[in-house]
Amino acid sequence: MAKFNTIDDMELHGKVVLTRVDVNVPVENGQVTDTTRIDKIVPTVKDIQAAGGIPVLLAHFDRPKGQRVDSMSLRQIVPALEAALGQSVTFADDCIGGTAKRAVAALQPGDVALLENTRFHAGEEKNDATFAASMAALGGAYVNDAFSAAHRAHASTEALARLLPAGAGRLMEAELKALDAALGNPQRPVMAVVGGAKVSTKLDLLMNLVDKVDHLVIGGGMANTFLVAQGVEVGKSLAERDMADTARAILDKAKATGCQIHLPVDIVVAREFKAGAENQTLPVAECPEDAMILDAGPATVEALRQAMTACKTLIWNGPLGAFEIDPFDAATNAAAKSAADLTMAGALVSVAGGGDTVAALNKAGVAGDFTFISTAGGAFLEWMEGKVLPGVAALEAARR
Repeated sequence: MAKFNTIDDMELHGKVVLTRVDVNVPVENGQVTDTTRIDKIVPTVKDIQAAGGIPVLLAHFDRPKGQRVDSMSLRQIVPALEAALGQSVTFADDCIGGTAKRAVAALQPGDVALLENTRFHAGEEKNDATFAASMAALGGAYVNDAFSAAHRAHASTEALARLLPAGAGRLMEAELKALDAALGNPQRPVMAVVGGAKVSTKLDLLMNLVDKVDHLVIGGGMANTFLVAQGVEVGKSLAERDMADTARAILDKAKATGCQIHLPVDIVVAREFKAGAENQTLPVAECPEDAMILDAGPATVEALRQAMTACKTLIWNGPLGAFEIDPFDAATNAAAKSAADLTMAGALVSVAGGGDTVAALNKAGVAGDFTFISTAGGAFLEWMEGKVLPGVAALEAARR
């Protein structure tokens, strides 16, 4: 597991603590429409305050490309942040320079401040040392609580960690511990469920997982590509036929490493991609030429349930079918329910992440029953792919 300091390892009393958070939340007409990411940073802010530190929040919002864009100002999230924290929040119109210095200098113990969008400066995404030093001059310690931005080598996620005593916030700590439990040092056997539309977008992920897990379940449009690679006709289904050789290479690697690949044994097909479309459940090799596969069938789900029951750890990324529309969410819902039941019974450690995954598990009504749900998106995927995350590497360096 990555070795890093946490808030508990740091001397924060009397210090301004520059705290990198992810509050890149959806906003409509100046109002935050989903406060999930804001809610998740509250424990870190409160624990820094309890340790005698003064949290000064650093964050990006949208993609202003190094320019000041009023519609991308963090000022608009202040009301939602204040509601989540239950206190007023000082807002500074810049994250460096005189404006930021004056705002920080006026803070008292118990206060919290939010500085303006770090991406209003080109130095942020360039990981510029001078820009990072300007931010570092504002504080006496650094806490990174934005795992979702840890795959970016930006000034506020990487360079800053090398300029001040640094550690992980509570959300970052929880993410890293959950991922270590899922892939780093898991209880075996381990199952990974990987769904989604295209093999090409998850090639690195699949190649890494066949080295790491005992069972790899492939679902969604990706499964169709693997079926094509095995000579199965899939009609008008979404499939990357030009990736068939790659799919066969993954199957060969899995055989060599002892990883069992699970593909659909039965399918749900329809001739229209719409909610309530007339559909049939057929053996996997019997997809009509004019139909498309939109979900895995019940026999596939039962086989997955049995395999899952024999496992100790599950990592999930992506749905098994077109979960957005009924009734083609059935396989995803049923498999997710099985995972949730095993988790609640104490028989399975279950970790899930990725945008579609979180939406699918919420739709199935079981997200709260998984051991851990990551909201990190790209960082979660890159970790699963076995890549080094610059923001995490910087915290490891700080530990040394």
